[in-house]
Amino acid sequence: MPRTGARDLALPSSSAQDSAAPVGPGGRAPRTGTAPAGLPYARRMSTPHSPGLARQLVDRFRHLVHELGKFGVVGFVALGFDGVVFNGCLWAGMERLLATTVATVVSATVAFVGNRFWTWRHHARSGLRREYALYFLLNLVGLAINLVCVYVSHYQLGQVWPVLQTQFGDNLAKYGAGLPLGTVFRFWAYRRYVFRAAPAVPAPDAHAPVQVTS
Repeated sequence: MPRTGARDLALPSSSAQDSAAPVGPGGRAPRTGTAPAGLPYARRMSTPHSPGLARQLVDRFRHLVHELGKFGVVGFVALGFDGVVFNGCLWAGMERLLATTVATVVSATVAFVGNRFWTWRHHARSGLRREYALYFLLNLVGLAINLVCVYVSHYQLGQVWPVLQTQFGDNLAKYGAGLPLGTVFRFWAYRRYVFRAAPAVPAPDAHAPVQVTS
């Protein structure tokens, strides 16, 4: 039998050991990469990018944007009624402040129906009589805003610029100043005091102890 020498039993060289890739479960080589320490490799590779700031704001206030859209549609319909009634009253010779009051009452009634049964139909109901009374009470404030704009434009600024004492000037004061200011106030007041959101029901705590009564 030939004698086996020490040279025949030489171990693999270090270069051969370095080139041998480790084998993971299933015979596949494990994935390698660099990532911050302290996290598993899979989590570090699959971490999603955070959404943009604009998307976060939209997601957070999506319901508010939805309500604003409906409120705007109802407002445009009520504005049409307001314009027809206001200019019709002026054409009939009615005093401009009285014409503003009549037009506001008509348009506010149209807006109340649209907002109650469409814009905030998912909100809690507190009674038609209460909502209607509170709605028109707040509309008095909106009417006052409109009257102040028309009065200042026609009777004060009109002394300096006579064009503001014309029907065009009255419409400019009513719809260019009174309407935007009154709309901002009405949306805030309706949502806060008239068509209030239903109170949120807290979700049951899964870790809360269960009480067993005999």
